[in-house]
Amino acid sequence: MHATPKTTGPASPGKLLYAQSGGVTAVINATAAAVIETCRKHKVTVYAARNGILGALREDLIDTTKETPAAIRGLAHTPGGAFGSCRVKLKSLEDDRAKYERLIEVFRAHDIRWFLYNGGNDSADTALKLSRLGKTMGYDIRCIGVPKTVDNDLAVTDCCPGFGSVAKYTAVSLRECALDVMSMMDTSTKVFVMEVMGRHAGWIAASAGLAGEGSDDAPHIILFPELEFDPEKFRARVRETVDRVGCCVIAASEGIKYADGKFVADAHAGTDAFGHTQLGGVAPALAGMVRDKLKLKTHWAMPDYLQRSARHIASKTDLDQALAVGKAAVELALAGENAVMPVIARTSDSPYRWKIQTAKLDKIANREKKLPRAFVSKDGFHITAAARKYLSPLIRGEAPPPYDRNGLPEYVTLKNTAVKKKLSVFAM
Repeated sequence: MHATPKTTGPASPGKLLYAQSGGVTAVINATAAAVIETCRKHKVTVYAARNGILGALREDLIDTTKETPAAIRGLAHTPGGAFGSCRVKLKSLEDDRAKYERLIEVFRAHDIRWFLYNGGNDSADTALKLSRLGKTMGYDIRCIGVPKTVDNDLAVTDCCPGFGSVAKYTAVSLRECALDVMSMMDTSTKVFVMEVMGRHAGWIAASAGLAGEGSDDAPHIILFPELEFDPEKFRARVRETVDRVGCCVIAASEGIKYADGKFVADAHAGTDAFGHTQLGGVAPALAGMVRDKLKLKTHWAMPDYLQRSARHIASKTDLDQALAVGKAAVELALAGENAVMPVIARTSDSPYRWKIQTAKLDKIANREKKLPRAFVSKDGFHITAAARKYLSPLIRGEAPPPYDRNGLPEYVTLKNTAVKKKLSVFAM
């Protein structure tokens, strides 16, 4: 890794194409805002691909120069994906060569010299492959990966923009739900289960542990996808907790598995466009185990999209980092870098300090950073002091959006003016 280079202007004529990929976050539009504002300072035109890589393949491009400065500033406090995202993973260069060549054809037709792909592991892989293909096809395209994922599972970077805000939402929501449960536990609900995102990595589940600090504080049980789920041990811990505390509040990752590798939520699972198991259903499954075997009244909740779209409770740290990687990505591109990603490097825990460094995409693409075992308590049901030390700074600070006179957030909707097409329709 090395420090992000600075640049005073574009290295050559051309335009920059920005695209959003995968599940969006509370702060991905902040990264987009930083990309566009930085390009405007350098007098570089930014196009955006409508619905991620699909827009690039379809030559469905958006001209961001048609947006006002106020609208672009407003992106920084607007959730969702302003230009649309998608779950489309391109295969190898050999298997999907026609699609990669189509992308280069679109770039060439619109004089796109820089491509910024804002996403996770799969997006880093696509940007890496495109950077290599450009060389073989004799087209000078600089591809930069821009980090984003609520799962916090990108390699190299200390944390991922998007994670700090979902972690804050998770910890706050669980603490509030726990207060509700505790106020009614004498005559009503004894066990409450909150399901959180995390297919293979338990970072979001771990963040729920920030909701309390004492041994009797919620969450009383956290279930991580990195550890095998033992239903007998789980029910025993629930029973013991209810007897001791009066209730039991549980945070469970959607990706927890049995010893044989089967997802606990498999009965409710499907498959997404990436071919990944699409989970959801752990909370009712766990609540059913408790209700049927322990005869305790249960309730469960599945925040789902609420976790990643909750811009009203975003982490200020997360927002700052989302802005920083957007600015750095443009500076890397204009400085001539290729097949790299701006990443976050922690330089101090107390006080918390960080900086942006540069990492090669081949160190990030198709790699997954799991929750370290040292972050999980010996009994496997909670987080350690080391986890708190890592997680706590990421949820600090508030960055609320402006509110209108009706009490609702003032979110921005862009015009998203289409760029005139120059090529024939591509058969997908």
